[in-house]
Amino acid sequence: MKSVIEAYLVGSMLIYGAGAQDPQKIVLREGISVQMPVAGHAVEMRAADELNATVVAITADGRVFVGIKPAEPSELSDLSERTVYVKADSRVPYQTVLTVLDALRGKSVVLLTAPAEKAPGITPPYGVMLSVSR
Repeated sequence: MKSVIEAYLVGSMLIYGAGAQDPQKIVLREGISVQMPVAGHAVEMRAADELNATVVAITADGRVFVGIKPAEPSELSDLSERTVYVKADSRVPYQTVLTVLDALRGKSVVLLTAPAEKAPGITPPYGVMLSVSR
């Protein structure tokens, strides 16, 4: 009888635990923190939080990172992904952002921004789709 009760409890925890997972829940991943500019017209970009998303970060001092690895802007043209998410610090010189965008020619680029009205807690990334043609 004791093993039946234990099996029931374990099974109940598995069933209720699986149901408690929210598919809309934001995945936290390792990255470079930047102070993103605010845009009122940005839309939610949940795909930027996926584990296989390529995120290029530009810090306030102009350093460029692919994920968490430092990179030179000239290396960005070698990325194989078709969609690249760029998050630039709002204090970075505009010329640095243009250099990165120039290196990403021919790719779909999403410029990540902060939402105009920030909700409490963790918010998903927002952004604006750019077309960087050849």
